[in-house]
Amino acid sequence: MSIAGKGDAVKVHYTGRLLNGTVFDSSEGRSPLGFTLGDGNMIKGFDAAVYGMAVGDQKSVTIPCIEAYGEKREDMMLDIPMNQVPPSIKPEVGMELSLQNQMGQPVPVKVVYVDEEKITLDANHQLAGEDLIFDITLVSIG
Repeated sequence: MSIAGKGDAVKVHYTGRLLNGTVFDSSEGRSPLGFTLGDGNMIKGFDAAVYGMAVGDQKSVTIPCIEAYGEKREDMMLDIPMNQVPPSIKPEVGMELSLQNQMGQPVPVKVVYVDEEKITLDANHQLAGEDLIFDITLVSIG
């Protein structure tokens, strides 16, 4: 029986939960997720969890935030003076917006504070600072 190792193309079914039990993503009802082990396209902890699994194996792993989307970073919080907010945007806490980085790529942000003088945007990944639980089933190798 073959086991998953570095460079293998694998397919998995998964459910991702927060520590409080809230499901944030799942492949249920969809095709399995395919990726190559060790190519850097998956969060570190998820990739590491699949190493050594055989087809049909199931496991539940808790991935600390540092091996997932990292800690929340203060340098990803942006204060924007209200006079620089386009008049077509009426910011409210919780609103999701998109900015462009220096290379013209979109960066999703969330409004976390609003007053008469400024708005504060959070550009951290929505799962930054969260430890994650994944239930993983290895569907195929190769």
